[in-house]
Amino acid sequence: MKFAFVKQYAGSAADWTATTICRVIDVSRNGYYGWLRAKARPLSDRRLRIATLARSIESIFLEFKARYGAPRIHEELMARGEHCNRKTVARLMQRMNLVAKGKKKFRVRTTDSNHDHPIAPDLVQRDFTAAAPNQVWVTDLTYVATHEGWLYSVVIIDLFSRRVVAHAEADHMRAELVVQALRKAIRQRTPGPGLILHSDRGVQFASDAVRQVCSDAGIRRSMSGKGDCYDNAVAESFFSRMKTEELNDHLPANHSEAKLMIFEFIDGFYNTIRRHSFLGYVSPDHFERLHHAKLAS
Repeated sequence: MKFAFVKQYAGSAADWTATTICRVIDVSRNGYYGWLRAKARPLSDRRLRIATLARSIESIFLEFKARYGAPRIHEELMARGEHCNRKTVARLMQRMNLVAKGKKKFRVRTTDSNHDHPIAPDLVQRDFTAAAPNQVWVTDLTYVATHEGWLYSVVIIDLFSRRVVAHAEADHMRAELVVQALRKAIRQRTPGPGLILHSDRGVQFASDAVRQVCSDAGIRRSMSGKGDCYDNAVAESFFSRMKTEELNDHLPANHSEAKLMIFEFIDGFYNTIRRHSFLGYVSPDHFERLHHAKLAS
């Protein structure tokens, strides 16, 4: 700001008066002295509240590694007892140039639906809701770039709470990677018979091995339409968010580092802390705790 420049350098040399500098850089001398008087005045209660709120916004923005935009920062402020207007938060973030991480348009195709395995019917029909845990799970597979080469990750998400109930990573995308994640989810959640597992038509999900695990556990299989990512939008959205918020800013040196980053994002942030708009801005773990408390009351 020009007035700050004048204040910094006025008097630093014999002929560098404020008047001279104002004339050289073409700013109003009266405006400069008015600015000085305004800075000398104590802040009004409103300006003090705004300044305090701005500091809190910046602190939360940095705490969550630029993952939160105005809606989630507003919810975090409210949870911490700072009552404010969401539009005010958005305006202050814009003024401070605090912009949440955005999506990058780059995609590697991991779905191979050209196979002879049976295709399950679509039991979900884009209704990505569930009345209770372990009624509908969705699953998908994605790539993660590293200096060591591609790492592949499979996640299984409960549609009730959007919680990642299991994930598995490997340097291949064969069916056993899906089996590994699925067995982990079954072991941790012990679902009853009738659970729906929804996926795309990829050869990994249609494989004999995955069909056998589902059959043994009483899980009904469901598959999206051919080539339609919107039929599995929840899983697609999760992967997009994980890459935007955790993986896009740093290329892991190797598979071990990538696995650690995925673990820290899912188990250390997404499930436990991250405020989810679909859940009324609470985390998946918190949403499930509220559900179990309601059943117990």
